Amino acid sequence: MTNEGQLPSDLFMDLDRSGPMPLYFQVASRIEEAIRSGAMPPGARLENEIALGERLGLSRPTIRRAIQDLVDKGLLVRRRGIGTQVVHGPVTRKVELTSLYDDLAQGAQVPTTKLLRRDDVPASEVVAEALGITPGTIVPHIRRVRFAEDVPMAILENYLPPEFAEITDEDLQAHGLYQLLRGRGVTMRVAKQRIGARAVTDDEASLLEIEDGDPVLTMTRTAYDASGRAVEYGVHCYRPDRYSFEVTLVDK
Repeated sequence: MTNEGQLPSDLFMDLDRSGPMPLYFQVASRIEEAIRSGAMPPGARLENEIALGERLGLSRPTIRRAIQDLVDKGLLVRRRGIGTQVVHGPVTRKVELTSLYDDLAQGAQVPTTKLLRRDDVPASEVVAEALGITPGTIVPHIRRVRFAEDVPMAILENYLPPEFAEITDEDLQAHGLYQLLRGRGVTMRVAKQRIGARAVTDDEASLLEIEDGDPVLTMTRTAYDASGRAVEYGVHCYRPDRYSFEVTLVDK
């Protein structure tokens, strides 16, 4: 890249403006080539759609379509207040008993955490039923944003049984929750999980750096240890442009 956020002009010198290949596809292909070759590394920012369109003599809708194609492929990400950046490929998570922290680390992406809340709250009826405790029991409540390569991926909200009240802010910022539970002797064996989708809330949009009204993936999970005791109840939401779930189906 010549200047920060500016694609090299020679990248687009051979655009065919009168042929059958759509211009947006040609632009997207050349940007994708620059990304995959390493000429545009993860974290590199693109100039805005208007500036790129004016420089190439192309309409803004053409540039927007090209960029959106690369967003859909997981090569670019739009970040509110920052712009459009090159990222690692999106995380595809098998529906297994793993944590997002583990999935990111295994995929060679650096997970980091912003802790939003760590407090003790009375268990609601929903939380109490999930954890197998009496409503009103004081339980640890945790809310975090998980990042991969400085891009927000998910908002994670968890409730734990009272015996894990000693988990600290420092623990949660440095480690994944399942790491911490395993370090306390928990062997997780099974989980009950529900996956869905909905519109993002205003607060979530700000934290995930996406637009108001955008969709998010959701997951509600209760995990159980080897003895059948519930050890965590989580309500999470994920950016769908950076995250997906993968399920293997077997015909019996």
